[in-house]
This record gives sequence, structure tokens and C-alpha cells, in this order.
Amino acid sequence: MTSPYDIKQNPHKGNRGLTRAWHAAKNSWCGIVYAYKEESAFRQELTLLAILTPIALFLPVSPLQKAILITSLIMVLVIELLNSSVEAAIDRISFEHHDLSKRAKDFGSAAVMLALLVAAGLWITICIPLVINS
Repeated sequence: MTSPYDIKQNPHKGNRGLTRAWHAAKNSWCGIVYAYKEESAFRQELTLLAILTPIALFLPVSPLQKAILITSLIMVLVIELLNSSVEAAIDRISFEHHDLSKRAKDFGSAAVMLALLVAAGLWITICIPLVINS
């Protein structure tokens, strides 16, 4: 007899070590590919990363500042992926309007917007002195 407190074991959690890392890497790559194919916001932000990364690398700033500029753009992608995962989970439950579903989607959208504002703020903060001093 099973207790109501028994935890169901996830059949996908059996891998260990390098096998687990390999499967995790494959799943991560699939997530990135799917986001690229299905999420226009992800494609736009990836395009922003592709355009601004070479610019950051050639700016006459310290290596740390270059890393900050590029990392800020990568964080936008990370938060966009999290937002998309929340939206997908909610849509799996139901497409019908519900206040909690809307709230969750709005929270995700707000997180992306804040990440974009942080990235823009960092780029402006680092690049404005370059423009002023040139």
C-alpha cells in the first residue's frame, strides 16, 4: 500500500555523471533551437546580441566592461527563455482567459523589459564617456 506522502519518482532522473550532462546539453540546445524557430522576441534579442557583441569587442574599454556589455545582452536572452517557458506552461494548461494566467505572463514580460532596461543602461553608461571624450 502506498502512502499519500510517497513521492513519485521521475523516470527521466536516472542519468548520472557525463550521461546526465550530455542529455542536459541536448535538451538545452533543443530549447534554444525551438525558441529561435518559434519566438520572435527571442530572435530579435538574439539579433541584438549578434550585432552588439562585435561592437563591444572593438570598443576601447576594459575587458571587464566588454564582459559586462555582452553579459547584459545574454541575460536578456536568459530572461526571455524563462518568460517563454512560463507562457508555454500557462498555455498548456488553458488558452482561456484567467486573471492569474495574465498576471504570470505579465510578470514574465516585465522581467524581460527590466532586463532590456538594465542592458540599455549599462551600454549607455559605458559608451557615453567614449562619445564625450572623442
